[in-house]
Amino acid sequence: MKNLILFILILSAFGTTSKNEVYYCDSKGGKKYHYTKTCKGLSNCKHTIKETTVSQAKTIGLTLCGWED
Repeated sequence: MKNLILFILILSAFGTTSKNEVYYCDSKGGKKYHYTKTCKGLSNCKHTIKETTVSQAKTIGLTLCGWED
């Protein structure tokens, strides 16, 4: 049990428990979400880059960008 608690604390300290916030180009043709605002896949976005959660992105039909796979 102590090892599990230590493991969770280490993961929390490094912020690796999950990547919940993602970004997407708010355009008619936007189909992908990205883990970072500076992703190569967002470089051509001429519209607003919005932030959302992974679950919300999937709900609106977005899939993970191939550059961040």
